[in-house]
Amino acid sequence: MHRTLPARLVTIAALLAGGLAIAQPAAPPVPRSPEGKAYRAQPLVRDIFVADPSAHVFGGKLYVYPSHDVDAGIPDDDLGNQYAMHDYRVLSMDRVGGPVTVHPVAIDVKDIPWASKQTWAPDAAYRNGTYYLYIPARDKAGVFRIGVATSKSPIGPFKAEPTPIRGAYSIDPAVFTDDDGTSYLMFGGIWGGQLQRWKNGRYDPKGGDTDLRQDDKPALAPKIAPLRADMKQLARPPRDVVILDEAGKPILGGDHDRRFFEAAWMFKRAGKYYFTYSTGDTHFLAYAVGDSPMGPFRYTGHILSPVQGWTTHHSIVQFQNRWWLFYHDTQLSNRNHLRSTKMTELFFNPDGTIQPINPFLD
Repeated sequence: MHRTLPARLVTIAALLAGGLAIAQPAAPPVPRSPEGKAYRAQPLVRDIFVADPSAHVFGGKLYVYPSHDVDAGIPDDDLGNQYAMHDYRVLSMDRVGGPVTVHPVAIDVKDIPWASKQTWAPDAAYRNGTYYLYIPARDKAGVFRIGVATSKSPIGPFKAEPTPIRGAYSIDPAVFTDDDGTSYLMFGGIWGGQLQRWKNGRYDPKGGDTDLRQDDKPALAPKIAPLRADMKQLARPPRDVVILDEAGKPILGGDHDRRFFEAAWMFKRAGKYYFTYSTGDTHFLAYAVGDSPMGPFRYTGHILSPVQGWTTHHSIVQFQNRWWLFYHDTQLSNRNHLRSTKMTELFFNPDGTIQPINPFLD
């Protein structure tokens, strides 16, 4: 039985027969910075602000332990009082590019007996069926300490130990576990992180704010110490992470493009230990390479050029046979204390050096 085609279909058929293409929807605009630069990567999540991403692979799944940025209405200052975070939310994904789950609150500052405020950049570790969350926060006297909380699940909830880790202080804890099973805790951050107030292993409230006055002296160094088997205390007193220049001399405090500021992170590749960190006020991610997790390390180069926003804080992890850099910027808010976590692939040269990354495409 013959049916007459509707007029709309006849028109479409005629257009196709005549070689005319049907117009396609316009591509969405490329997100750009206020300066007009296209971003290399997009935020992993958009419903909350998360920064300082610490990425780990547990059970074949990728987990990210960030700080949770909130707006407390505090003006920006050099000591970071505007960073008023008070809890942690864990992110997870089964594959790169797949859905990212934002899990419920893992722990809140009110549930940390020794802490008062500012739960800054954390890190996580796993041993013998237990997950450990390492937490920097101000104690009741306003001094930054580092504590630990535990859970049987990588997403929490975590239960905090009643007191901070003895001998650990300042901010930005990071745990590296070597092939022999030994775990090491790194920590430290200058300016608001108070590392400059701990020169002799004791807190000095008059130890300086942001003017360190040591441009011609070895730069203030982050600290490292092995952890005990219980992962809750240091096995030995911390020592400096020594970063040397090409002549084998310590990087100087005035060398702001290369000296340590905050955000220690270590990984191992091809038998070499990569100590990575932020230069802070010059906004680079940098790295140094050594033959031992305790150092010394030889400064090697920059990993990431400055992002949009004041701070740079990161992690590097191998996942599904590829290396990934996690970092943050202020794309969604354009405000320094409301940041978004991103990730991009990391590549190595044949000699083991890292190919520098520009957070923008142009």
